[in-house]
Amino acid sequence: MFRFDEGLKVYLHREPVDFRYGMNSLSILVEQAMRLNPMDSSLYVFTNRRCDRIKILGWQGNGFWLMLKRLEANDRFVWPDSANGVATLSVEQLHWLIEGIDIAAVQRHPSRNYARVS
Repeated sequence: MFRFDEGLKVYLHREPVDFRYGMNSLSILVEQAMRLNPMDSSLYVFTNRRCDRIKILGWQGNGFWLMLKRLEANDRFVWPDSANGVATLSVEQLHWLIEGIDIAAVQRHPSRNYARVS
């Protein structure tokens, strides 16, 4: 079974794609447009023009996985703007994106490093 482990790299294709594309077309898009290797242990995330569908392409040892989520009614995924080409996400951010959270608006508390307690 394909697992979304914490160490997994996630790449987001910012421009919408034709959702008639299957595994072969998406893997070619990863290779040519994103300049990445579709057969490494990473996930490649795509959306359509209306941002109501997501496809996730992944490679596992001897074959591709293709996962699809389609939203109903007027719901939309909050897709980052297309200004900078390929975006890298953490697995946690991928889960947020799938749940409909605007990952660009989420801010964590800053990491603090103290030398002593008092």
